[in-house]
Amino acid sequence: MAIPVTLGALPLTGTDDAGVEWIVTDLTGWDSPGVRADLSPRQADHGAWPSQVYLGARPITIEGVFVAPDEASLDAAIDQLLVADSLTDTTLLVEDSIPRQVTVRRSGPPLVKRAGPYEASYSLLVTAADPRRYAAVEQSQSAGLPSTTGGLTFPLTFPIVFTTTSTGGTFSLVNAGSIGTRPVFTITGPVVEPVIVAERPDGSTMQLAYSDTLGVGDTLVIDCGAHSVVLNGTTGRRRFLSAQPSWPEIDPGSSLAIQWTASSYDPAALLTGTARSAWM
Repeated sequence: MAIPVTLGALPLTGTDDAGVEWIVTDLTGWDSPGVRADLSPRQADHGAWPSQVYLGARPITIEGVFVAPDEASLDAAIDQLLVADSLTDTTLLVEDSIPRQVTVRRSGPPLVKRAGPYEASYSLLVTAADPRRYAAVEQSQSAGLPSTTGGLTFPLTFPIVFTTTSTGGTFSLVNAGSIGTRPVFTITGPVVEPVIVAERPDGSTMQLAYSDTLGVGDTLVIDCGAHSVVLNGTTGRRRFLSAQPSWPEIDPGSSLAIQWTASSYDPAALLTGTARSAWM
């Protein structure tokens, strides 16, 4: 398998600095995860009633071999592999035509078999709880609060012309993939009662309204996938957020136009939105 694969900080393809050559021979489960669905039999009728279908978790088996220049390098390579096969969240990156990644954890015992003093084969089972394959490159857009300039100019001259211009407060996020993806918003204070409106191309909107105040230097992270609201990296603030009619999601092959406002204007306030295109 010539496609570059990286597990955590360990490249599983190519030759590393110690002269160990890594080769991935198979990657099972990368193409598609299973699904979660139920069928309820129809009473006194043929067939069944289908439920909503969702993707299940994505188990992935990585198989490969590595060849070292000496025994010590082989031992070190085995240790590196076992560390990369982490018990906690780690990134599996597959650099095909569009580099994509998933977050995985070890879900089975790693199998390593020596084929001699300088060569070994391995099989790793990892599972992505979130089955989406995300773009390796994250998009990020920022905007300050909208401000209005212009108006009347004195002394007045006739005929009177009103010229006002509103700037800032908007940006767009795009999903080039094949399944919906959820953005993450970071609000930097000072700001009072910020409101984020996400508009789809068809004009439908989703709104996030935060009913509290952020001080100077405060940061509020709103994760639309995890449905979490965290202040300054530690304090949960979910109770202050209203999501109507739902949490924002970027449809596949589509975009969201993001606009935000607050109860009062402060030039230091900033909204940053990040998202990754997602594929099944």
